[in-house]
Amino acid sequence: MLILASGSPRRKELLGELIKDFAVVPSREEEVTEEKAPERIVCELARKKAESVFRAHPTDCVLGADTVVAFQGEILGKPKDAEDAKRMLRALAGQTHSVFTGVCLIANGIETVICEESKVTLSPLSEADIGRYVAGGSPLDKAGAYGIQDEGIVETYEGSYSNVMGLPVQTVKGLLRQAEVI
Repeated sequence: MLILASGSPRRKELLGELIKDFAVVPSREEEVTEEKAPERIVCELARKKAESVFRAHPTDCVLGADTVVAFQGEILGKPKDAEDAKRMLRALAGQTHSVFTGVCLIANGIETVICEESKVTLSPLSEADIGRYVAGGSPLDKAGAYGIQDEGIVETYEGSYSNVMGLPVQTVKGLLRQAEVI
């Protein structure tokens, strides 16, 4: 049985495009790391999440993931509150940044960790646009305080759309096939 070590509804939905029969067991692992480089941060946190769930379910395959936004040397995770979300959106409005997702699959006694990067340019956003968007609640549970799927937020992107949502579907599909999970 494949276990998704994440409570993210977006990750659950994206994984559901690849495989119908899987369980969701959110990791209780604290998202803390000493790493500074975004690609190492997401890989370490994805690995910690997967390993934490695997310890409780050692006969299963476990998939962990973590996503961050990197902009001008700053790592933008999920905003602490509405004001933090506004701060992030002001910084990112009209700018290009990177979205990194780390994925860890533990299957058949093998742990595989990968990182995928996508580039995203947000639309220019006025203070009123930002206020309306944050008031709607959407950005509060997303790295960088936005969702690529939210209308009017993203101007362009390069790379994997699903990676920006939190799970690079084609990459995960390859990992699952390699591990003979699908």
